[in-house]
Amino acid sequence: LNTREAVVDSGFVDLEDAEYSHLLDVVTSSDPNLKMPPPDRPAMSEQEVGVVREWIEEGLPWEPGFTFAIETYEPPLRPRLPDLPPVRDGRFNPIDRILDQYLSDNGVVRPKPIDDAAFLRRVSLDLVGLLPTEKQAKEFVSDPSSTKREELIEALLTDEIGYADHWITFFNDLLRNDYSGTGFITGGRKQISKWLYDSLLTNKPFDQLARELIAPPNGDSQGYIDGIKWRGEVSAGQTIPIQFSQSVSQSFLGINMKCASCHDSFIDRWTLKDAYGLAAIYANETLELHRCDKPTGETARAQWMFPELGQIDASAPRETRLQQLAELMTHSENGRFARTIVNRLWFQLMGRGIVHPLDAMQTEPWSEDLLDYLAADFVENGFDLKATLRQIARSEAYQSKSDVTSQQAAGNRFVYRGPKAKRLTAEQFIDAIWQLTGSAPERYDAPVIRGIVGPNDGESNQMEGVWIWGANDNGVASGQDTVVLRKQFEVDSPVVSGGAVITCDNAYDLYVNNRWVSSGDDWSQPQSIVLSHHLRGGTNTLHVIAKNGSDRPNPAGMYFEARLTLKDGSKLAIQSDSSWQFTPDAPTPTNKRLGSIQGDWLAATAVPELPVWKEAVDTIIRPAIARIEGGNEIPMVRASLLKNTALMKSLGRPMREQIVSMRPNSLTTLEAIDLANESQLAGAFAAGADRLIEHHGNDVDGLIQSIFLAALSRNATRTELEIMRAALGEEPETGSVQDAMWAVCMLPEFILIR
Repeated sequence: LNTREAVVDSGFVDLEDAEYSHLLDVVTSSDPNLKMPPPDRPAMSEQEVGVVREWIEEGLPWEPGFTFAIETYEPPLRPRLPDLPPVRDGRFNPIDRILDQYLSDNGVVRPKPIDDAAFLRRVSLDLVGLLPTEKQAKEFVSDPSSTKREELIEALLTDEIGYADHWITFFNDLLRNDYSGTGFITGGRKQISKWLYDSLLTNKPFDQLARELIAPPNGDSQGYIDGIKWRGEVSAGQTIPIQFSQSVSQSFLGINMKCASCHDSFIDRWTLKDAYGLAAIYANETLELHRCDKPTGETARAQWMFPELGQIDASAPRETRLQQLAELMTHSENGRFARTIVNRLWFQLMGRGIVHPLDAMQTEPWSEDLLDYLAADFVENGFDLKATLRQIARSEAYQSKSDVTSQQAAGNRFVYRGPKAKRLTAEQFIDAIWQLTGSAPERYDAPVIRGIVGPNDGESNQMEGVWIWGANDNGVASGQDTVVLRKQFEVDSPVVSGGAVITCDNAYDLYVNNRWVSSGDDWSQPQSIVLSHHLRGGTNTLHVIAKNGSDRPNPAGMYFEARLTLKDGSKLAIQSDSSWQFTPDAPTPTNKRLGSIQGDWLAATAVPELPVWKEAVDTIIRPAIARIEGGNEIPMVRASLLKNTALMKSLGRPMREQIVSMRPNSLTTLEAIDLANESQLAGAFAAGADRLIEHHGNDVDGLIQSIFLAALSRNATRTELEIMRAALGEEPETGSVQDAMWAVCMLPEFILIR
């Protein structure tokens, strides 16, 4: 029934005498085996049957060229560099040249530009995932420089840690990587976190990144292709080789191979043989095709979906086949590879893909020229992700007002009218709350080193700490031994910057001036800590509750190194050494307060440094201290580096048991409830309220403007000031300030990137 020709040729209708038409027989039949629609669906009414009869009697009138069939679009394989339209109104960016022509062709008015405050907030959240600070907002808006936007983009992209902290969320979703979840407890899944984070820190070219994922040079990136080994029996479509087929095609080609892993796809041209051909590249054993979980008797042969570029040697060893696939995937003539990733980057910054959905790259783009230009430019720039982000962010298209009002009718061809407003991700929202309230945690879960080790970082001679413990026998502590280590020191001037790095074999809890600050149970992952807001003038005390978790006597030690800069310009170094004291009488802390300690304090013991401890000091602690000494602040812990939580799940962070390239954009009931009632948010707002009151005192207007600048990158309006003044009163209290912060953070203006 797809076309008029097909209907006539089928013999289902009789154009000479409509009553003899088989089509009328089936829609009027009472036979359940013949009746259409089937008996489980509503029958056609007499009026509807009459319309069909009249249609046949009139000779099947049919709009020329119309078909009920799904219209398929076959995207080009090879790259193409389109000719750029002429420059209009001094807009030289190639993206603007293409879009200006597009808007003109479609009769769409060019969107207006956004102001500096909106641009600052948008580009900061898009490129590093953080809100601009109050200081940044004031300085950027008042800066008269005509190049300040380009300079800001460059500053954000050169912030290696901020960039990596933010974009690891995107790649964790796309590569199905996480720090906890299904498979980790049973050993059926491996992280690629350290390799991935290092790749982002160094801006590894995307083609190299893809090759190292598809054909891992070592175990660091192996977890991606090894997928998840599910417990118990699984369907044929969930085996490790089939997961490989699905992951590689979805991550790098925007092809959803899940349907084709069960049967020939109903929605595009990919077949069961295509899915198993990719799977056989990975498999060590012979694979039998299964259709809808039933064996077909046919054996899969390792093969690539685009033989025009080359083919896999099915007889080669597995490692060779993977190398061949990696080379074919990143082949210079495989335009689909570059188009897929630039389409994803466009979506991240502009709110909607050029091809949409992102994993349906068989779909026709709304602008082939734009997609092809971005892909060609990406390749020309050495597969540099930052170069494409820079190109988009510098365009006036990106710097235009969001299209927040136009509605596209369902089924109509999409017409670009400007960037789409985007919701903050779970990680961006939580980071923003932590920024506003100063309540970020002190440690993170991801096994990564947040910084690039410089060529001289490992040669620093400034490391003065030693590994210490309480009573021990040549570095060996008794099983289940717990000691409290103490260091007291004087601070003669306010601390303006600096931090510390600490680790302990096996576990520790650090208290500064009797308040809990940090803990750790993996000595190979030393924790960096911001100390400035935990210290005070005069005497300060560090307490470390150190635990040897082994049941048997074994080596145990704690290492601490801190560098602080004081307001008077002086430096203060603190390290674990023989000046520390210990007691075996550990207290039971309550409400994150250490409490009083009974017993005598004895001199701590320096213990021999194990080779594995020295490696942790040299590869993590030494570079971290070198950066602190260089004046670099320890960056705030980011939600992207934490294990998933109930709050993040309700805000849309996926479990990452499947690849996710687009998170849901609609507000759920669960999310609305959590935003209103979640205890972590309430605690964060309370802590932030206390800080604001301490800083501003009774300067109510200053406090209000501080909230608005930090949250929205703008000052409060006159009306907003009046509302807030009435709510806060002349002497703001914690509860009222907490409510004021919550109210601002629930505004669409805060939750959306516009």
